Amino acid sequence: MPETPLPLILSLETATGCGSVALTKGGVRNGKILAEATAQPEITHSRRLLGSVEWVMQAAGIDWDKLDGIAISLGPGSFTGLRIGMAAAKGIVLASQKPLIGAQTLDAIALSCPLIDRPLWCLLDARKQEVYAACYQAGPSGLPERCSSVEALLPKNLLKKINGPALLAGPGVKEYHDLFAAQQLLQLIPPALTSPCAARIGFLAAGQLLCGETLDPATIAPMYVRASEAEVNLQKKNGS
Repeated sequence: MPETPLPLILSLETATGCGSVALTKGGVRNGKILAEATAQPEITHSRRLLGSVEWVMQAAGIDWDKLDGIAISLGPGSFTGLRIGMAAAKGIVLASQKPLIGAQTLDAIALSCPLIDRPLWCLLDARKQEVYAACYQAGPSGLPERCSSVEALLPKNLLKKINGPALLAGPGVKEYHDLFAAQQLLQLIPPALTSPCAARIGFLAAGQLLCGETLDPATIAPMYVRASEAEVNLQKKNGS
């Protein structure tokens, strides 16, 4: 019986101030990175992101018709970055007629900690003195699997949810390092090793694509978790 070809995925990750674009082949277990580039989606025009896409495709020597899918980091994360990344992904899908796949940003961060022996909390800076957080535990395959909802929390309220020894990973650790480091039961993984990256989005997307889990570009939206500042102000205005 012939083996299933490894999916070739172009992925975009723009949940933080410094995003990335990657071309990957295969999934979490058997994947490899063909090319990857970084971008700054929050402070540059979306054309800069598309320039990174073009560079990645040329660097890997891959034609558009060879792609199996376009993957996007769904969030949570920077509202501006997620909007730019989603708009770029939709445009690429429209032009290439390839399926769209999405992966949650915190799930991709968890992949940077593949072997865990205690609960793993992945964190992103949510600003307003909060973090986006979700908890992971080792699944049957040994890889981290999400075991909680994704929430926006004050760091002190996050600590109330952690009842024993745990690992903390992701950029959100850096923002509140002193608070977390003072907790004896917590082990902090250096944020530089667990930043979101497009390659891990691509590996997650490959598995979803093989299972037929694609998204409708017309209806998909970023995972914001909480309302934007503009939405909050509009609600206040309408309420008054």
